[in-house]
Amino acid sequence: MKKRALSLALACTMAVTALAGCGGSSKETTAASTEASKAETKAAETTASAGGQTTLKWSVWDISSTTYYQPLIDAFEKAHPDVKIEMVDLGSTDYQTVLATELTGSGSDFDVVTVKDVPGYMTLVNKGVLEPLDSYIDSSKVDLTQYKGLTDQIKVENKLYELPFRNDFWVLFYNKDIFDKAGVAYPTNDMTFEQYDKLARSLTVDTPGQEVYGAHYHTWRSAVQLFGVLDGKNTIIDGKYDFLKPYYDMVIKEQEDGVCQDYATLKTSGLHYSGAFAQGNIAMMNMGTWFISTLMDKIRTGEYTDCKNWGIVKYPHAEGVEPGSTLATITSLAIPSNAPHKDLAWEFINFVSGKDGAEILASTGTIPAVMNSTVADLVSSADGFPKADGTSVEALNTSKLYLEMPVNPKSSEIETVLNEAHDAIMTGSMSVDDGIAQMNEKIGAILGK
Repeated sequence: MKKRALSLALACTMAVTALAGCGGSSKETTAASTEASKAETKAAETTASAGGQTTLKWSVWDISSTTYYQPLIDAFEKAHPDVKIEMVDLGSTDYQTVLATELTGSGSDFDVVTVKDVPGYMTLVNKGVLEPLDSYIDSSKVDLTQYKGLTDQIKVENKLYELPFRNDFWVLFYNKDIFDKAGVAYPTNDMTFEQYDKLARSLTVDTPGQEVYGAHYHTWRSAVQLFGVLDGKNTIIDGKYDFLKPYYDMVIKEQEDGVCQDYATLKTSGLHYSGAFAQGNIAMMNMGTWFISTLMDKIRTGEYTDCKNWGIVKYPHAEGVEPGSTLATITSLAIPSNAPHKDLAWEFINFVSGKDGAEILASTGTIPAVMNSTVADLVSSADGFPKADGTSVEALNTSKLYLEMPVNPKSSEIETVLNEAHDAIMTGSMSVDDGIAQMNEKIGAILGK
């Protein structure tokens, strides 16, 4: 490191001399001297502060409440004793905004940055502040199939600027006590939507004061709309939304028949999905794997007493669609264009986003982007996970993952229209056909801009 610092300083000094010899102005010479001084100081500081190690700066959020940061760092530093990982907490509230400001400023020296969501990713790509990872992926022979289609969906002009390391996906939670009481067999990991709807209806009880809802849909549009993208033929940013009709028809009919709770009532009351499931009168609920750790924790502390006997199965699917096809939200890592140590940064990203990192994440109860049988076993070994039913562990093995909101520079505008139409359809202020027509018209106009 000291040799590198000395070489850098010498190179910068030679650059200044050359500039002066070529008739550069005193202002240019001074500027070059200043830059040389900065570079020399920075190199010397890196060497001195790390005691001969190379320090990689990693942008994150919520260090104190995130369990997987330190185990990942410890494992990487053990394998790379000449590298030190320094986390910089940018806070969770405005993380992507702060990160974009940092990376477009002149003082940023992050080597690795965490990318929180797809809109934030697109902002950074559009600003030109992220390094394409394709050459690194090729040279390291990374098998992108282990991400089960996710990396195909985050390419921008056929280039990858991030690699996922966390992945939460949607499954079907169910209350075993309700099934047992009704004498109905538990749901399986291979159900069509028709079978799912029939099962939900068979468990519904409409006796006043003793109501049981066969299904539950939170007020997010994704709880209904994204059923329609599981066949891989459509996305939520296509501009044509007729493919959503059968799923809206199913859920609206369930709502009318008391199979699920009324959307308008849920919206008015502000009932959270976790609170709804905790009441113990919901047989099945589609929700993300992020709810698993919450559910286990609330049951362990005694806060939840009416849903202790639970399980999960894979998402229902359309006829002909492979079981385990579901929706995903990802957290990724990227290298800034001006990162000081790009090659080492890639080594860290490749480690965290690969199988070794996945096993470390899984051991903390976190769902990694790479999910195989070993990783699924690690997640399911957590205290409180339903292992005995034989289906919950298998539910963690997905086949095809689709992003809730794919990469698109106009994703935020599209999201607004989709939410408005969903709300209108579910409250009954607009028919399914009219709501879909509104999506087609408004989003078609957005995409045509």
